[in-house]
Amino acid sequence: MKRGYAIVFVLIIVAALAGLVISRHAGYVLIAYDTFRYESSLWATLALMVVVVLLVWLVRGLIRLLTASGGVVNPWSRRNRSRRVQVAIEEGQLDLAEGRWANAQRHLQRAAEAERHPLLYYLGAARAANEQGRYEESDNLLERALERQPHAELAIALNHAQLQLDRGDSDGARVTLQTMHERHPHNPQVLRQLQRLYRQRGEWPELIRLMPELRKDKVLPALELAELEKRAWGENLSLAAYQGAEGDAGPAGLPALETAWQQLTSAQRQEPTLILAYAEQLRRHGAEVQAEEVLRNAIKRDYRSPLARLYGLVRGSDPGKQLQTAEGWLKQHPDDPGLLLTLGRLCLQSSLWGKARDYLEGSLRLQRNPEACAELARLLARLGETDRSNQLFQEGLGLLDERLLARPLPTLARA
Repeated sequence: MKRGYAIVFVLIIVAALAGLVISRHAGYVLIAYDTFRYESSLWATLALMVVVVLLVWLVRGLIRLLTASGGVVNPWSRRNRSRRVQVAIEEGQLDLAEGRWANAQRHLQRAAEAERHPLLYYLGAARAANEQGRYEESDNLLERALERQPHAELAIALNHAQLQLDRGDSDGARVTLQTMHERHPHNPQVLRQLQRLYRQRGEWPELIRLMPELRKDKVLPALELAELEKRAWGENLSLAAYQGAEGDAGPAGLPALETAWQQLTSAQRQEPTLILAYAEQLRRHGAEVQAEEVLRNAIKRDYRSPLARLYGLVRGSDPGKQLQTAEGWLKQHPDDPGLLLTLGRLCLQSSLWGKARDYLEGSLRLQRNPEACAELARLLARLGETDRSNQLFQEGLGLLDERLLARPLPTLARA
């Protein structure tokens, strides 16, 4: 409060001094130009100049105020355009996440056209169009994205390949990914999508050729890659055999099967999974004697239950020796239900009904298996034990698909 009084007091003194100076020295100003003539005192002129400056300041402030107000009110102002774009982005992303494809396409396409970096919005709009079945519009949006951001070719192509797969165009996706693989040979995402596509299409030779790159660039975890490689080589053996036979399971496919087998490394030819696939194809194409030898040598080197199980489905050159060999494995693996099943089958081949029954019942005591049920049921039917045989057939059917027995049966209509 005291400070306010002091300021007022100082202003009064300054005003008094100014009035004293003005009264003693009024001054004189003359401005003449052509017919124009201005005369006044110095202080009046200074006061006029102050008024002019204040008027200019007020006019500028008013113009700025009107401009800002116009920006708020005018729907085409820069401020409102930015706001509309932001709203379109937010609504488009929400629509895309919630599956409202038409709205998502409209909003994201509007945002893409207005933004300086529109890639993500074009990709979202393309996906929305694709989900609506508007494939041409989807491709056009991706082309537009490439025009606006040509440096993002790889990202656009990867999304295009995925959209092609979603619409069922695996051929188109294959072309897209292979083109990107040529241009970006070490890109992990290209390799990842390409190997997934080869698996879906069953193109195992192509996947095998891709394996060195998958391993070198560490696209997949080591364990997953090892399993994938085993599967690829195994499927390739089957594919080679059937392509060599032109779709017929017979001797014609054996040369192609042998060629595919010899393409494996020495270590791969000792891999149980691949041995199993090879022996299975030999059996299907009639080379059971060769399959028996392959399985026998593999089991002798490294016993595996799946190999022993398949051993019972092949007929070697000497069935008696084959049974003796399998019984030798039983000493070290007495609790393997697969081996007991194999022994039962080998006994059936040699018409040893009592031993076959003992082995098959032993297998079922260790594991209720549909194959063992079926084999024992066939044997019991031959021996005249029809009731027990029928029970085993029904049990085996239920084991093939336990869900089948869980479903209710239709009620018979009564007349």
